[in-house]
Amino acid sequence: MTAGFQLDALDLAALLCSRVCHDVINPVGAIVNGLEVLEDEDDASMKAFALELIKKSSRTASARLQFARIAFGAAGSAGASIDLGDAENVARGFIQDEKVTLHWTAPRLFMPKNKVKLLLNLLVVAGSTIPRGGTINASVTGDAEAPRFEIVTQGGNSRIPQGLVGLLAGEPENGSLDSHVIQPYYTGLIARAAGMGVKVEAIDGGVRIVATPD
Repeated sequence: MTAGFQLDALDLAALLCSRVCHDVINPVGAIVNGLEVLEDEDDASMKAFALELIKKSSRTASARLQFARIAFGAAGSAGASIDLGDAENVARGFIQDEKVTLHWTAPRLFMPKNKVKLLLNLLVVAGSTIPRGGTINASVTGDAEAPRFEIVTQGGNSRIPQGLVGLLAGEPENGSLDSHVIQPYYTGLIARAAGMGVKVEAIDGGVRIVATPD
């Protein structure tokens, strides 16, 4: 099914770039702040704090860029496959922190690029359903060409964000998009390109997202 709303390719690229910049600007800014402290401070404890801040922020920025390279970028030539093990590694680096724990159950196999991109983007969508943190349980079953993705979240104040289902279907509210909502809209585009349908439902204490071949 083709969505009625259509976004210009240049606008899509611009909004995705804005989204990626949003994800990395905070850790990069923290690195700059840490370097300024190293330059200006003589106190040993402050220098140690600054070094730790730089190390942590560098790891965060690197993890977010590695994730974006696969989830939003080309990540290889047209028609390429991606190792689910690599997808797990970038997903853990991007998602798992002191607020969110990721549980991943999937075979170690190569899967078509768009299907892996869909899986990673669905994890980001899942994260938006637990604004106060919690757990994300992701499982992949079936074979590489016809997989089934199931992602279940549990957490305080869990809910399906307003407009999410419409964005996944390619129909944003009020017929407009910005960098705050481009990611779930892009997820819907990837799902359709991969020949998969996505369903979202509220469950007790969380949300379930299932993607299956159309």
